[in-house]
Amino acid sequence: MSRDAQDAIEPDQFDGAPHPRNQFAFFGHQEGEGAFVEGLRSGRLHHAWLIGGPQGIGKATLAYRLARAVLDPQKANDAALSNLDVPPEGNVARQVSALSHPNFSVLRRAPPTDKKAASTTIPVDAVRKALNMFGSTAADGGYRVCIVDSAEDLTISSANALLKVIEEPPPRSLFLIVSHAPQRVLPTIRSRCRRLLLRPLESDQIKAAIRSLGEPWAGVPNELLDQALPYGEGSVRRTLELLDADKVAFIEQVTRLLEGLPRADTKQIYSLAEALSKRDADDSYELALETIERWVSAKLRERAGSGAARLAPLVEVCEKIARTAREIDVFNLDRRPFILTLFDDLADAVRRTA
Repeated sequence: MSRDAQDAIEPDQFDGAPHPRNQFAFFGHQEGEGAFVEGLRSGRLHHAWLIGGPQGIGKATLAYRLARAVLDPQKANDAALSNLDVPPEGNVARQVSALSHPNFSVLRRAPPTDKKAASTTIPVDAVRKALNMFGSTAADGGYRVCIVDSAEDLTISSANALLKVIEEPPPRSLFLIVSHAPQRVLPTIRSRCRRLLLRPLESDQIKAAIRSLGEPWAGVPNELLDQALPYGEGSVRRTLELLDADKVAFIEQVTRLLEGLPRADTKQIYSLAEALSKRDADDSYELALETIERWVSAKLRERAGSGAARLAPLVEVCEKIARTAREIDVFNLDRRPFILTLFDDLADAVRRTA
């Protein structure tokens, strides 16, 4: 299968951007890369890593970057190793991109076919098949590498199948487990992994990463990029999703209503509730909830020194919003009263924490 064909069917790939296995530019996370470089240089690279952090900050890109370096005999055995750069035109890089390297496997949700949609989980049979690679010694005596992208897609059965190999790893094996919520990973897997938590990227790193993607992203106006950055939360993917003038304007509209609390602009809130109750407003509805969650989280960080008791009203209303939003989705209820009540509850919480 050609690289273009593979890229076109990846379940989690952002449209118009290269898949992490085809991404050779790397931004930020110097400490994370340094930990891998030191392990390779010293010959004491831990066999299993849990690479955690928000979605879209480069976790999978780093995992593929390490896999290429480890599978390249010259790079992996370099006593003076200083980085994980591998030439894109090299044989190992091409094999990893094509998922054809004999010592490399990836556990991910299955892409769609002509007859089946993309899978929603990583099934246990796929794990067992991929892990068969570890039953024999690598042909060149080097490493065998398995990337899990991501741990959230593992079922209980598939996670336990993975655990069995991680518990008793064959020599020169490497497991790179990408996770957007590492605290939720099976505790027995967490306990056998070295944890590497990647932080959200800085604004200049996100800008450089987006410009490196080529068109259409390289041509995005600087003004629009600067407007989207504060809402991207240090994630390249999230910032890409917000490179839309209408989305940015909508976020700013909702944020203005929130910043006005506890005084409520009743007319604007009613107008918002009416707009979000329409059948074709799913994207705006989700964006509004994300904006509210981000705003509440920012308020909690700002007032962290006030003490738990003082912040309790904001925490409680945040939990209530999440709980009610789930009920709205499950029972397909009218969103209008939810939005109106949400702003009333937030206004009350702001008063009580002032």
